[in-house]
Amino acid sequence: MTKIVFIGAGSMSEALISGIISSKMIDNENIFVTNSSNKKRLNYLHSQYGVNFTYKLDELVQDADVVILAMKPKDVKQGIGNIQAYLSEKTLLISVLAGVSIKSLELLAGKKLPVARAMPNTSAAVGKSATGIAVNETVTDTQMELILNIFQTVGLTAVVEETKIDAVTGLSGSGPAYFYYIVEAMEKGASEIGLDPDIANDFIVQTLKGAAEMIATSKKSPLELRQNVTSPGGTTEAGIKVLESFDVQTAFINCMKEAVERSKTMGKTISEELKVSN
Repeated sequence: MTKIVFIGAGSMSEALISGIISSKMIDNENIFVTNSSNKKRLNYLHSQYGVNFTYKLDELVQDADVVILAMKPKDVKQGIGNIQAYLSEKTLLISVLAGVSIKSLELLAGKKLPVARAMPNTSAAVGKSATGIAVNETVTDTQMELILNIFQTVGLTAVVEETKIDAVTGLSGSGPAYFYYIVEAMEKGASEIGLDPDIANDFIVQTLKGAAEMIATSKKSPLELRQNVTSPGGTTEAGIKVLESFDVQTAFINCMKEAVERSKTMGKTISEELKVSN
């Protein structure tokens, strides 16, 4: 059976653990997790999902088929350094860390081993992530299938060139927060027009679900769908004109571009610390 080890025990690790177990892809006794010092968190994951945990890194990593790096990006150097001695050239190393390049991961590992860089989003917690995946040339077809299977337990996946991972970060990695921001605004607007907060929230959520389903199932583009709702001289047109007056589309485009640049900057910072050329 495949042994998977999570280095880091935060919300993304929990989402993946939950997805893997729910899909019956791997039994919980073959899933291991550790973190730097928060044993209470490890006890929670053990009691909730039946996974194993230990701070004995040799026992943790030595015979692992897959090691998933899920600590904070700033801790990657120390995190890999702690397990470097126990990684073999057959260990599949998967990173979900924003901005950390495959080359940086290879250098930190100190050996040529299969490496995958994945960018899921927080909707993995409800099985609705959109995950971009890039791999190095050492990853085998069997390992590629395993990587896809792992992330498909929490949503949609797509294999992309590593040069596109920063773009995935700006679009879907940070994307849920953009929609939460819109909902915040709609909630404030609902309050100002006199709707009860509970009713407003239910209506906002249902409206988002309905719009998403229309986009997913309709043969029409989002532009066409919007135009179908926007009758000349009607209420929707009045609202859209206000959004256009504030150039909201441009703001969202720039928002994504800024997130992409931040991802690139984070990667360059880490690479410069390691003296790696991306």
